[in-house]
Amino acid sequence: MSRTFIRANFRIRVPEVRLIGSDGSQVGVMPTRQALTMAEREGLDLVEISSSASPPVCRIMDLGKYKYDLEKKEREAKKHHTATRMKEVQFHANVEAHDYQTKLRKLKDFVVEGHRVKVSLYFRGRENAHQDLGYLLMKKVVADCEDVASPEQMPTPMGRSLIMMMGPKRGLRQQQQQAATVPSTQAPQAPPPSPSPLPTPPAPSPAPGLRNPAMR
Repeated sequence: MSRTFIRANFRIRVPEVRLIGSDGSQVGVMPTRQALTMAEREGLDLVEISSSASPPVCRIMDLGKYKYDLEKKEREAKKHHTATRMKEVQFHANVEAHDYQTKLRKLKDFVVEGHRVKVSLYFRGRENAHQDLGYLLMKKVVADCEDVASPEQMPTPMGRSLIMMMGPKRGLRQQQQQAATVPSTQAPQAPPPSPSPLPTPPAPSPAPGLRNPAMR
């Protein structure tokens, strides 16, 4: 329900208002009591639509319908805000193949729905000494999602993690719309290539002096 306070009918206590008729015509400035009488004759309400004007602007309309329209706009605005908020998918440096595929599908689903995705990769224990494998894993994520997504921010180290931002690939929405119009009798397309294998885990003892290679 809308939380916006709506002043209408006898709640309008200013001596005069600038009236707009039920048909949208500019009636002009008149005493509030006279405007109320006109609204009552039409079986409608006198609703204040601009309290900051001098005198306030009021319109003859159906108050219930006006409230419904306001609530509908608020729901649509909230839905749009929710639809475009940031999503996140988390990986670990030694992620197993099955878990990787699950997270990859989730990432793709978010992107196809139009979301921007924060891809986080965390290092645990001695994994932090092998951040080069983390960069390789991030590179693999980019390659495996290239059909629907593209990186907006390349992997950046933050403490014991790498952070990368991904968003929908340019032209993805147009491709989806075109695909929706393709007849069902069209010959099936070849399946996408299988994802590349995961990076090989490091040996138990960390190699000293290993640097983080820049992602190419």
